[in-house]
Amino acid sequence: MQIKHMPIQSHHPVLRWLLISAGLLCTALGIIGIFVPLLPTTPFLLLAAACFARSSERFHCWLVNHSHLGPMIRGYLDGSGIPLRAKRTAITLVWLTLPPSALLLVPPVWAKALLILLAIGITWYLLRLPTLQEGP
Repeated sequence: MQIKHMPIQSHHPVLRWLLISAGLLCTALGIIGIFVPLLPTTPFLLLAAACFARSSERFHCWLVNHSHLGPMIRGYLDGSGIPLRAKRTAITLVWLTLPPSALLLVPPVWAKALLILLAIGITWYLLRLPTLQEGP
């Protein structure tokens, strides 16, 4: 599947290179996030795709059509949704990391409440996203 719609790219050279640099950094963080549970993968890849869409058609196409990274963001970008397995994994990791961190590691009560609210908000957002119907 090829995603061809591209937002208007920046023609200012400094902004273009800043966006490319931010996109590369977000891609690297997204890849690291595959292996580190507390570092989110998909939001970094979505941010990288947004940066590349405004700075480099080549990098944007590479990321969106990548065999391993692309499927994590293509469904979101084209509006078809994310796989049920990805939803389950994300929600499970949110609830295995944020509430225990809030209750065991964070002393201020306001920070505990903020982490619990964040877990609820992320879960609500993920549940509202369309679920990608995978083929047979």
